[in-house]
Amino acid sequence: MLDIKLIRENPDLVRQNIRNKFQDSKLPLVDEVLKLDEEFRAAVTEGSELRASRNALSKQIGMLMGQAKKDPSKLSEAEAVKAQVTANAERLRELEEREAELEGEIRKRMLVIPQLLDEKVPIGKDDSENVEVARFGEPVTPPFEIPYHAEIMESFDGLDLDAARRVAGNGFYYLMGDMARLHSAVLSYARDFMIDRGFTYCVPPFMIRQGVVDGVMSFAEMDAMMYKIEGEDLYLIGTSEHSMIGKFIDQILPEESLPQTLTSYSPCFRKEKGAHGIEERGVYRIHQFEKQEMIVVCRPEESPVWFDKLWQNTVELFRSLDIPVRTLECCSGDLADLKCRSLDVEAWSPRQQKYFEVGSCSNLGDAQARRLKIRVTGQDGKKYLPHTLNNTVVAPPRMLIAFLENNLNADGSVRVPEALRPYMGGKELLIPKKK
Repeated sequence: MLDIKLIRENPDLVRQNIRNKFQDSKLPLVDEVLKLDEEFRAAVTEGSELRASRNALSKQIGMLMGQAKKDPSKLSEAEAVKAQVTANAERLRELEEREAELEGEIRKRMLVIPQLLDEKVPIGKDDSENVEVARFGEPVTPPFEIPYHAEIMESFDGLDLDAARRVAGNGFYYLMGDMARLHSAVLSYARDFMIDRGFTYCVPPFMIRQGVVDGVMSFAEMDAMMYKIEGEDLYLIGTSEHSMIGKFIDQILPEESLPQTLTSYSPCFRKEKGAHGIEERGVYRIHQFEKQEMIVVCRPEESPVWFDKLWQNTVELFRSLDIPVRTLECCSGDLADLKCRSLDVEAWSPRQQKYFEVGSCSNLGDAQARRLKIRVTGQDGKKYLPHTLNNTVVAPPRMLIAFLENNLNADGSVRVPEALRPYMGGKELLIPKKK
């Protein structure tokens, strides 16, 4: 959410930002906000004048009542002033109700106006116009055919989609044996990987209230992602970022406590409304998965540096598991409304001969802090809004697709990289149960 002062003082900048995101239907919102804000400020001004008048008239009534003891004619003057106070009180009540109504209407529109883009964001309509930044590791295509990931997992008796479909429907899975252990090993390795980089490990609530949902994401994202708990003011989280940033709602943080660097584990639940692939056999796009996340709350001037540190952590983790990756700068049309900048990490798929997304790093500027009323007290005693950032460390089982394809041997066995062996009971090789 933008600062209302920015819209007042530079509406053309806000309009151009909307155009850069190819959301021209939102352009009228700027004028609507300006008009409502003008009415709101007029109501506030009139209300302040009435309160000041009330104080003055109250003193006048006291003076006239005192004089009336000696001069009864003053009593009528006092009653007239009392009537004026009563009329002013009724008008003040109307103004206060109108202020609250206008404030709600302004906020409703402000929540839809997108955050200003970082100057490094390329202008483009959708993800097809994202820009490759760098590649890490040499993409390798083995001299043998790589099966579909579900077939690899099933060769270890490690995946049961049919049972999951009977129990929960499409988009769910059972992992078993070596595949289940590999899934847990990757998460444990990612946890320790981030702890070694100075992040504090957290396990957050897996449900959040509506007020937190409104603070951490746009309505469009919520509608496409979030599962609502019927009869409760609770939603299942789509990522632990939601509850981790929500941890600071309505808080005033001392500046010396920044940066807050946290890494969190959670299950994630997503409707994937309108997404393609939920009906496909496999675990690429699913309703439930687990993830290790990293979030940072920092001073605004430090957020560009933290942005680079966060995506580099993901690259280093994947490279430590011998998985080639590349990074893509997300274009304007591919950014969610709260994001200033975002960079995707994609892993190499030898089977598909292309890269696919395994993580996303985002700088949200002060958008979430403004919505959630997270503030920082600076050294000078003044309060300001911090910046918030988040990034995927690793998200199996999707990450397992890249892992299995890049570590598969011709005989169907899977090599366990050295970094992961302590989490796999020292195993160097996973042997399939069937071919």
